[in-house]
Amino acid sequence: MLDDYVKTLKFKDQMQPSAMNTLVSDDGHTYAFPYAGNELVLLYYNKELFQQNNVKVPTTYDELAAAAKTFTANGITPLALFAKEKWPDVALYDMIVTRSEPAGITKLDKGQAQVTDPVYKDAAQKVIDLVKAGLLPKGATNLNADQAAALFHEGKAAMFINGQWEIEASTKALGDKVDWMYYPAADAAAYEKSKYAFSGGGGPGGYAVSANTKDKDLAAKVAAFMSLKYAEYKYIQRGNPIVATKVTKEIVKKFPPMMEKLSQDIPKITSTSAFAWGLTAPKFKATLEDQSQNLLTGGYSADQFIKDLGKSIETAK
Repeated sequence: MLDDYVKTLKFKDQMQPSAMNTLVSDDGHTYAFPYAGNELVLLYYNKELFQQNNVKVPTTYDELAAAAKTFTANGITPLALFAKEKWPDVALYDMIVTRSEPAGITKLDKGQAQVTDPVYKDAAQKVIDLVKAGLLPKGATNLNADQAAALFHEGKAAMFINGQWEIEASTKALGDKVDWMYYPAADAAAYEKSKYAFSGGGGPGGYAVSANTKDKDLAAKVAAFMSLKYAEYKYIQRGNPIVATKVTKEIVKKFPPMMEKLSQDIPKITSTSAFAWGLTAPKFKATLEDQSQNLLTGGYSADQFIKDLGKSIETAK
């Protein structure tokens, strides 16, 4: 454990507050000095399509449903989702959960919440409602990443869900036509309150120190130094602000506009949750992936979703 070195080296002072989950494990201890920050789920949109179709960038679910209906009526796919791969299905569900419960699906994964808590059923019902409003293209559960990206990059879809790693590809394809929006919420107040609660996340990892090393003090100092320098290089030389620690030096590689916007928001992030692959309870993860996909089919109820999730949690105990 590196707990003592975190204190003596004042490493917490150099951490992004929103990335503390990458330094401290669930058991309260530190085993490595991190350099990678939290990966984030972003909701991208084509500004030109919104303007051409007189659609307001949605801040509420009602506005999102209205946007879906308008785009569909005009022959445009509202939201490209590569639902075949399942993790984006979980992300869509989690985006809605985090508008009311910032920890999102991680609370269920860690046993810190009950699946019967209203927020989880409400989010499932909201996904169903949005699908009924026409948010997704027909056959979305058979759509892979390349197909969904092509719809968005070619201007055939108005919105697209992916991680922040999509920024470069969407910028290359759409230039200044593309941006990402904050997730819509139930109403204006909820939208403002939850604006910086992001779906996605990360976990502890980085430079560790062997328990068998002869000079633990020196090794810990080197590990902390390498962590900070790696993050600094990633930030200023590679144009990637997804780092765990603060960087104050001038960037060398300029951020694309969407990445610049994200870099300004990272210090404001109030919480992150998790990607499907970051969940730790295997049966819960598998069931959540399957049932999140089922929510998109139009033949699955919120009650059944909660019932099936509950079974997976019970059998895992």
